[in-house]
Amino acid sequence: MADTATVEGAAATAPLLEVSGLVRHFDVSPPLLNRVLERRGRAVVKAVDGIGFAIGKGETFSLVGESGCGKSTVARLIVGLYRPTAGSIRYDGIEIGAAGSGPERRRVQPKMQMIFQDPYASLNPRWRVEDIIAEPIRTRRLAGGPEARARVGALLRQVGLSPADGEKYPHEFSGGQRQRISIARALAGEPEFLVSDEPTSALDVSVQAQILNLMKRLQRQLGLTYLFISHDLAVVYHVSTTVGVMYLGRLVEWAETRTLFNRPRHPYTRMLLDAIPDLELTGRQRVPVAGEVPSPINPPPGCPFHPRCPHANARCRVEPPRAQAHGPTHVACHAVEEGRI
Repeated sequence: MADTATVEGAAATAPLLEVSGLVRHFDVSPPLLNRVLERRGRAVVKAVDGIGFAIGKGETFSLVGESGCGKSTVARLIVGLYRPTAGSIRYDGIEIGAAGSGPERRRVQPKMQMIFQDPYASLNPRWRVEDIIAEPIRTRRLAGGPEARARVGALLRQVGLSPADGEKYPHEFSGGQRQRISIARALAGEPEFLVSDEPTSALDVSVQAQILNLMKRLQRQLGLTYLFISHDLAVVYHVSTTVGVMYLGRLVEWAETRTLFNRPRHPYTRMLLDAIPDLELTGRQRVPVAGEVPSPINPPPGCPFHPRCPHANARCRVEPPRAQAHGPTHVACHAVEEGRI
């Protein structure tokens, strides 16, 4: 059974977003005739395989992991770009997951917005910046005419641009400026919750810092709540309240940011942190992640990490681990449970 435990802690008292037993499978089977002739069954990608977490209002929950672990799929499930195969998503007490209805999703949708990885691909190249940012204002009928234009100018100033930039097209800006425009568009609908899917991975390091500082400032000013998706642990440490580590569609460990970085428990988390350059030259032995991520179409039995884990034993190869609390950290690992690491 997939792990459906929920992140506990500060977020558990009054969560804005609760996810429980979330599953998303994609059918990638060849056409029926091909399957009959080749005597093959259906092929299903288990992109998200039963995860749960909670995010308190004003907090930042980050999901990290290697490419292909299901982070972006989780983001798209929450904002409604994908529909869950199973599981619950509750926003401010309203169910919008697999059992949720269309009216409930439409009621919640204006409160949630998404910032995408590639700002150029997410902006309409045929529209001026003013029209791009004004679209959610007009769609939600928050303002019209001169008032909408004034709001666009205020939003551009808020993200560090000039109101005069509204007359330009996206191709006239740098990558960092385009991401600022994407943030302004996300804020135009007055959301409470932002899903940021690798918002800085396509930017230079110096520009990354500017965008992250901007997002933190806006969070303080507007009381925003973030789900932050990234594979960059340095970025995650800078912005997060709580961090969840994903592997092959499942959460293997989660804890408060400082706790997870200072005392990681799961072997996969330790290996991810060992991949960060040791700038202090401590001389500590480091074991980076080795091997390849297994196929989500045919994941290994038992613990999905056992083919790459140096601590795996016979139990790990047959029995999926259940998440358990070990002090302030939640870990899904037989080796930790048995005290072997």
